[in-house]
Amino acid sequence: MGEIRLSSEKRLRLFTGRGYPELADDVASELGVELTPTSAYDFSNGEIFVRFEESVRGCDAFVLQSHSSPVNKQIMEQLIMVDALKRASAKRITVITPFYGYARQDKKHRGREPISARLMADLFKTAGADRLMVVDLHASQIQGFFDGPVDHLFALPMLANYVGSKVDRTRLTIVSPDSGRVRVAERWSDLLGGCPIAFIHKTRDPRVPNEAVVGRVVGDVEGQTCIVIDDMIDTAGTITKAVEVLFEAGAKDVIVTATHGVFSGPAVERLRGCKASEVVITNTLPISEDQKFEGLTVLSIAPLIARAIREVFEDGSVTSLFDGHS
Repeated sequence: MGEIRLSSEKRLRLFTGRGYPELADDVASELGVELTPTSAYDFSNGEIFVRFEESVRGCDAFVLQSHSSPVNKQIMEQLIMVDALKRASAKRITVITPFYGYARQDKKHRGREPISARLMADLFKTAGADRLMVVDLHASQIQGFFDGPVDHLFALPMLANYVGSKVDRTRLTIVSPDSGRVRVAERWSDLLGGCPIAFIHKTRDPRVPNEAVVGRVVGDVEGQTCIVIDDMIDTAGTITKAVEVLFEAGAKDVIVTATHGVFSGPAVERLRGCKASEVVITNTLPISEDQKFEGLTVLSIAPLIARAIREVFEDGSVTSLFDGHS
């Protein structure tokens, strides 16, 4: 009788959609692996076709796609990729969404509204995802929407280390753009030696998207270098108004930081025209040449994602990656 050998060797495979292949290339380089060759194209009516050019049977699959504009297309393509992997007998499928689409719709503000962030999690589970990996969710409770492990990675240590290396920490104040991110500001303060915290009181009409009324600064920022922290910059209306209010309150300098540079509509024009000395973001979303401006700094998120992939693949600990410290 012929001998049957069972291979127990694990195989890591990294896949990417067409939304942001440059980030996937960077992650692959950090890991020292090649992206799995994939064919993807659109039919004339907009439907998406995906096929992997190599066998994926029994592999540990990581599917990376940041939900950049057009968001719905990137999400659908990633769902189709997950479905293809499931039907091709991949052993485990981890969905990596550096920017998780629909994260701002995490609860109902009024009646007859959807909770789209939950729908997203359900869609990925139905498609065949075993695990989610995300960076700086708009609301942490979204982790509970997915029925399976969720690795919530934080860019905070990387952003804080960069900013901390450039400023006088004795004249530094961390500013939350609203009361809801004060806890994040406290983590920034811990990493930067216990500097003071302030926040900006603002109100928002749930019927008007991307617009908030910025009020007064709560806390003393006189003569201070203020670091405004947020998870994303979309149209930049709120963040640039916050910069203006801080200078009016006597701030010496303002640096804006955020993980996700969505940069919709007038965002770049607003940021370019505001008085902040620097805007620091990560590359969870693609930043085109016409979105770049003097004073913009883009830090690479690829090393963090690659480290998390390695820990998951090797059944290591990812706790240090999602507790906000490193």
